[in-house]
Amino acid sequence: MPESLSLSVDKLDWNFIQQMLDEHGYAKLPNLLNKTECQEIISTYEEEGLFRTTIDMARYRFGIGEYKYYHAPLPSLLQQLREGLYPELAKTANRWLEQLGHNASYPATLEQFLDQCHQEGQNRPTPLILKYEAGGYNCLHQDLYGKVFFPFQVVFALNQREEDFTGGEFLLVEQRPRAQSRGHVITLNQGEGLIFPTNHRPVIGTRGYYRTTLRHGVSTVTTGTRYSLGIIFHDAK
Repeated sequence: MPESLSLSVDKLDWNFIQQMLDEHGYAKLPNLLNKTECQEIISTYEEEGLFRTTIDMARYRFGIGEYKYYHAPLPSLLQQLREGLYPELAKTANRWLEQLGHNASYPATLEQFLDQCHQEGQNRPTPLILKYEAGGYNCLHQDLYGKVFFPFQVVFALNQREEDFTGGEFLLVEQRPRAQSRGHVITLNQGEGLIFPTNHRPVIGTRGYYRTTLRHGVSTVTTGTRYSLGIIFHDAK
């Protein structure tokens, strides 16, 4: 990693982050990306040859907007984020497995985890950049892509709310067994990140831990253009 980004990841209060993940299911990250780095990532959007596919969300009734999956090798900043954030999240992922009565199975490094993906035929990288213009939104969904998936993913805001766009809040909805869903509305400033569950999380109850299912999306952008970066750790089929 560039020294500044490496130090920023290393200096994160991972004990607090893991506590937030255990208690709330998600955790905000401070500005890991500076304004220049955010703009550098946004500028890749129009570059040919960096992406393996482009998705028009309206075509698939996913929402209104567009996103592009990067192909390998990933741009340096994305690769560094993916590799740097994975190890501490793997610790929480294994703890969650054990709380739900399963053996820990996530290896210590991203490279080892991607080997598991590739053994299942999941070879396509999944980090992506998303673009929403006024009227755009993203329906509630999950990003699984195959048999092997990592239980966390991270989204970064690449431009500034209330300056470059309005609306477009991040939505996280938790379906509790035999109960109504609980929703979270989360805002991010430029360069900030959010760690959230890909599929489900353990919640402590009167009889031990039980599983709740989560889906995420984006509320309607009312003005401007919203860019975000998604770091998904598992590869796709």
